[in-house]
Amino acid sequence: MKENDSLIVADLVQGGFPYLEQKIQECQKCALHETVTNKVISKGSQHPKVVFIGEAPGKNEDETGVPFCGRAGKLLDKFIEYMALKDGEWAVINTLKCRPPANRTPTKKEIEICRPFMEAQLELMKPKIIILLGNTAEKAYGETLEWGESKIDENGTYIVKIFHPAALIYQRSREAEQYGYLDKYRYLWEE
Repeated sequence: MKENDSLIVADLVQGGFPYLEQKIQECQKCALHETVTNKVISKGSQHPKVVFIGEAPGKNEDETGVPFCGRAGKLLDKFIEYMALKDGEWAVINTLKCRPPANRTPTKKEIEICRPFMEAQLELMKPKIIILLGNTAEKAYGETLEWGESKIDENGTYIVKIFHPAALIYQRSREAEQYGYLDKYRYLWEE
């Protein structure tokens, strides 16, 4: 993380969740704010055991301001239920807080601009486990993992990379593989 980004994150964390959310709502650092209906911040607990990181809001999320509320969200809800996570034990955030036009993949610059918000959210939430939903989340977090692989970061947080639920809508054949990853790491959130 760049030194300037570290200062931004420290300021956001010091202000707490209300300040962080206000700064996300006010952000105009990239062109995405010009076309957004609602900025999408988070869903779930502010102090979860597990945080899922997705890519960026889609059409439904942009309309409602709620992450993972469309088809991919219904599939993520199935995974959360399968994991037997209770309310208060999980949260969902995205690497970007604004929807890219036509649901295109976020650019490297957009990810870099929005990254301090994600970093501040994670620092405030202090999860035990971070589940990266796909390649964009992996890039934004700054880790390199194979599908279904895990590692422990410098803060002692477990990082796991699994498929983004949206990808599984189009590749249902990989859904069994996803459940296998969840079974493999179940011990992490059941401790």
